[in-house]
Amino acid sequence: MTRVPCAAGRPAARGMLAGMYSPDRYVETMRFAAARHVAQKEPGHDLPYLVHVVSVAAEVIAALPLTPLADPELAVTCALLHDTVEDTVTTLDELAAKFGPAVAAGVAALTKDHTLPKPEQMADSLRRIREQPPEIAVVKLADRITNLSAPPHYWTKEKCTAYRAEAVTIADALGHASAALAARLRARIDAYAAYCS
Repeated sequence: MTRVPCAAGRPAARGMLAGMYSPDRYVETMRFAAARHVAQKEPGHDLPYLVHVVSVAAEVIAALPLTPLADPELAVTCALLHDTVEDTVTTLDELAAKFGPAVAAGVAALTKDHTLPKPEQMADSLRRIREQPPEIAVVKLADRITNLSAPPHYWTKEKCTAYRAEAVTIADALGHASAALAARLRARIDAYAAYCS
């Protein structure tokens, strides 16, 4: 498998694959995600849902040179697949068979448990994410950064306020995984206040 640097000219940090991932694996994973999300649109927009998962992966990739991860490819792969189990017919067993058990475990942690009461789902997911390698926390930070753009037009101010508060909880719980993404998330949280007034 050929690995290429995400940021040209940057030396690899000792003990990690800083900024390294396989473009072949990226394309394979993106195609899988595109097929699974094929009929879905971004909420409140007419864009294919794939725009969301690719945007999350872009946030992860941009943070790699500043974020010391042991397995950047795990983070990039999970970014592309993070909603496949929650929002499509894809199973964790299928992900484990195709992408490996670490990816399946990461996606499982990123997937809300809808058998729990809604107020408990985020705390449960954050607990499970913290039990995973930091690569998975990085994906969750990137996911919420991406989601803190303009909310769907039909959201109430109360929903926007609750969503912003949830983002603060995510930043507090997972910000240790990437200072760069934590700072970016907090800036988005500040900007999102405009939608809550």
